[in-house]
Amino acid sequence: MLTDPLLKIRQEFCIKCYSCVRICPVNAIRVDVNSEFPSIIPERCIGCGSCYRACSPGAIIYRSSIEETKILLSSGQKVAAICDPMISGEFHDITDYRKFVEMIRQLGFSLVSETSFGVDLVARKYKEIFNNFKGKYHISANCPSVVAFIEKYYPELITNLAPIVSPMVATAKVIRQKYGPDIKIVFIGPCIATKDEALKFEGDARIDAVLTFVELRQLFTMFNIRESQLEFSDFDPPYGFKGNLYPISNGILQCVDINENLLTGNVITSEGRHNMLNSVKEFDSGIEMIKRHFNIFYDDGCLMGPGTSAGGEKFVRMSLVVDYANKRQNTVDNTTWNTDISSCENIDLSRQFLADDQRLPIPPEEKIDEILKMIKREGEKDNEVGCETCGYTNCREFAIAISQGLATTDMCHVFSRRNRQEYIKTLRTTNEKLARIKVALKESEEKAKQEQEAQKETGDIISTMLQKLLSGVVIVDEKLKIVQSNNAFIRILGEEASMVDEVIPGLAGADLKALLPIHIYKMFSYVLATDEPIENKDVQHEDNKISVSIFPIRSHKYVGAILRDMYAPEVRKEQIVKRLTEVIDESFDTVQKIAYLLGEGAAKTEQMLNSVIESHKNPTKS
Repeated sequence: MLTDPLLKIRQEFCIKCYSCVRICPVNAIRVDVNSEFPSIIPERCIGCGSCYRACSPGAIIYRSSIEETKILLSSGQKVAAICDPMISGEFHDITDYRKFVEMIRQLGFSLVSETSFGVDLVARKYKEIFNNFKGKYHISANCPSVVAFIEKYYPELITNLAPIVSPMVATAKVIRQKYGPDIKIVFIGPCIATKDEALKFEGDARIDAVLTFVELRQLFTMFNIRESQLEFSDFDPPYGFKGNLYPISNGILQCVDINENLLTGNVITSEGRHNMLNSVKEFDSGIEMIKRHFNIFYDDGCLMGPGTSAGGEKFVRMSLVVDYANKRQNTVDNTTWNTDISSCENIDLSRQFLADDQRLPIPPEEKIDEILKMIKREGEKDNEVGCETCGYTNCREFAIAISQGLATTDMCHVFSRRNRQEYIKTLRTTNEKLARIKVALKESEEKAKQEQEAQKETGDIISTMLQKLLSGVVIVDEKLKIVQSNNAFIRILGEEASMVDEVIPGLAGADLKALLPIHIYKMFSYVLATDEPIENKDVQHEDNKISVSIFPIRSHKYVGAILRDMYAPEVRKEQIVKRLTEVIDESFDTVQKIAYLLGEGAAKTEQMLNSVIESHKNPTKS
């Protein structure tokens, strides 16, 4: 059956502090180089809940069983709630445990029982194993996180796990024997790993849902169930005896008087994250020297389980558990209890374990050394120690995790701080360069602005000069659109061009074809296409004769033209002078050839022509 992961990280709430990575005892939280957020690897997770407790922004959540439980309760079937004895330490705000029982019944449960009776049964089995030593030492299998840790990371120790079901499973078997095999069972306790443990059992050992104490409180709020509105109600039998001590780590030993004496006993109790890791490691490496059975819990027993309310105080909870155990012990009838125990002797409390090796291969030394060098911890002394802020006991283990794809170099605070300092230094240098570039750019902008203003001034001067010229001037682009022209050009073209000028000043952008006769227009096209100039070409335009000179300005891009009205007085005089000069030059060549024959006649002819030219230059003197 596919289920959601037991624990997951909600990226929208994650602040990337990596507290979860640092606290995970089995490196089941990966920080991938391709993702800025950590992620939980379900197959490596042992469900201890350390990451859930360490996540201050609440980004980590565990699989909820609230909706699943509500569906069971509304199904019409009989549903039993079996409660961990830790209720006494968790629900200290409820004045009487009988009110607590009635609150659970109000949710819709048909039966409400304690797992303390299951503890009594399981504890008797442990006493048999520990007292009937056959040369093999055992590790208790009550804590599901410890069991998962051994199955995944010390699978060679599976045969040393005590082959006994947990009190939760034992109680489920008892309830089905007493109340029928079809009854549904919901376990309520302080642990979240039991949610995955429950998935491993079927038949009479089946657990249909697991609620944490936190989830139970949520259900009370959801259904508005309050202690002050209810009467007393006691648990349904069978009742536990000393099994109510179970939340305390060595409680399961004391409830059947297993010998814990340092001189004569053969059992060691270990609790807490670091102690659990070290105790399993030492059991694996030195049990022949230790020669003790190990009673191991991941948390401080069940007192501080991740399914309890945050902020609880261990020793306050321990005192409440002891007080509750004393109270319940005084209310239990020994004869009835012994009868119930006897009636359950035929129940099979054995179990098996499955190896699920999640250990990753150790990378080659060259790879490890390469990473240590990268984080500048390549020294022999350096890589065997560490600050542990990355979540690993030393730099070498951290380098191994990086090479296995479980961590990134950024998780090393020393490396990150060094990188930040180098980055800040680089950033400072870059900023200084940028400042210098900024100054240079400003100077360049000022210079460009000055040049632009100079160009504009030059352009204005040229434009003014063009307007002062008596000859028409025009510049056109490759599409034969007017770029610039002067007033003389507009005047030469006539009234129609003047009307266009009123709409488009200077005729800028006007189509030359629309303003000139086709034969003049073709002259512009010819020069644009061939880059060959046309000089002093006389053409007829309306009633005027125009002298046209067209020349390329930029090859095949721009051409310019000068147009002169031949009938304008200043142009006529200029043209007469020019053409008489040309005649004189041509005649003079001829006269020189005839001079040999005519003698002084040539001189007289030259004198006469010069006087004609002079008279046209200065008509007032004639």
